[in-house]
Amino acid sequence: MSFLSSTRVVDMSALEARLGYCFQSPDLLRQALTHRSHLNEAARSSSGHNERLEFLGDAVLDLAISHHLMERLPDADEGTLSKTKSQIVSAEGLAAVAREIDLGPSLFLGKGEEKTEGRAKRSLLANGLEAVIGAVYLDGGWSVAKTVILRLFDQTLQTQTNELAEVVDYKTTLQEQCQKAFGRPPTYRLSRVSGPDHERIFAVEILINNVPYGNGVGRSKKEAEQQAAAQVLRRRTVASRPRQESRSDRKGTGEL
Repeated sequence: MSFLSSTRVVDMSALEARLGYCFQSPDLLRQALTHRSHLNEAARSSSGHNERLEFLGDAVLDLAISHHLMERLPDADEGTLSKTKSQIVSAEGLAAVAREIDLGPSLFLGKGEEKTEGRAKRSLLANGLEAVIGAVYLDGGWSVAKTVILRLFDQTLQTQTNELAEVVDYKTTLQEQCQKAFGRPPTYRLSRVSGPDHERIFAVEILINNVPYGNGVGRSKKEAEQQAAAQVLRRRTVASRPRQESRSDRKGTGEL
């Protein structure tokens, strides 16, 4: 799929490959890549500029990132979540992702923006990426848009959430409490691995005194184990569950 600009032909297939999504409506992608300056100078155009799509994409991106952070950081307060999200979806953060997928060369700009190296401008790249996300949402729906967003922001999300998750080591905290209460640490059992090789999802079950107490899911076994431990610590239900082993196996009877 190619589009004719006033001075060049832009191949959209390579951009779609980097996005991981092929548009059913090519005109939506064309509009997402069209800056107002280009539309003002174009003799005619079958699509408008990208500002309305940018508005929509901003909202879709905000929801997708917020939902992901809520799942990955179940114990983070509102302030921490807001600060983390703001860093991820900042103009600099968006522009960085836009550069990774080489969005700049695909933008349709007016001559003035071309002369001032608009394809490298942070604001144009950030706005263009939001517009593309808005177009993906309209073309493919919420599930597709969320998948594309999480793929594009995967590295940033992992870096941000891992740094926050490591502030509290749930596994160590739970181990200390189990050791004190029962004289033994909890055990973690890998229950499921799903997804393609580059997007593995691990599910882990946590057992205390051989009794299941919680589950965790993550992009690594370590992350899944942390999530499982966090779940148990939030619920604080160890003392209320029946224990299956004999009295001779127990080394402690305290509560967490």
